[in-house]
Amino acid sequence: MDKLVYLLPAVGCAAMMGGMMWMMMRGNHNSMQTAQPDTETATEIAALRAEIAALRADQDATTAAPARASGRADRHG
Repeated sequence: MDKLVYLLPAVGCAAMMGGMMWMMMRGNHNSMQTAQPDTETATEIAALRAEIAALRADQDATTAAPARASGRADRHG
């Protein structure tokens, strides 16, 4: 009987973990279907993607300019 008391927390922990995993999996089945965003959200996403592309292009142009300038200095020197 004393050994059962020591075993009880381990079995209880495993049972609770299994129960939590089951509840999480049960809740995820509803979110598996991707909902289509409404038109306002879709236009906002498109605008944000365009802004990110413009910022990346600007950053690429800014980082490429010093490299070209240093390359020109090497040719003259």
